[in-house]
Amino acid sequence: MVSAPTPLEAELRALAGAVPDPELPVLSLAELGVLRALHVTGPGRVEVELTPTYTGCPAIEAMSADIERVLREQGQAEVTVRTVLSPAWSTDDITAEGRRKLAEFGIAPPRTRPAGPVPVGLGPTRHAPAPAQEIRCPHCGSADTTLLSRFSSTACKALRRCEACREPFDHFKEL
Repeated sequence: MVSAPTPLEAELRALAGAVPDPELPVLSLAELGVLRALHVTGPGRVEVELTPTYTGCPAIEAMSADIERVLREQGQAEVTVRTVLSPAWSTDDITAEGRRKLAEFGIAPPRTRPAGPVPVGLGPTRHAPAPAQEIRCPHCGSADTTLLSRFSSTACKALRRCEACREPFDHFKEL
């Protein structure tokens, strides 16, 4: 049985969750959905669980250091940040506010998946190109966009161009 957070845990979690993501500083770690848990384990001792957006994410060290700094500034002498890989992070973990901020920042947010079971079908062993998926331009809203590169400034983003306004933009890929 999971107990409700104490007032101190809720306060410290809000502070840790407000830390900006080092690669996308428009988002906080809470909005990105990578802050999984925070527990006060004793007087002045805190344990934080983070799940990286993908295994080997180079930003996890910066996230950990920033959380440690913020919590130590609040009087927590011993801060331990653990990387937790299960359950794996998914773009479904990005909050609605995080998605809004991504679009406002000029990055097409990942699409949300419907709740419930995912239909799986058997097909040929060689994959045909996937049909074009609607990704809206964060500048003008057009769905007429073209993939330029599967990778952009970070591994979790793709580079696209809007055919309506001709502006390039990043798309946060669904994982």
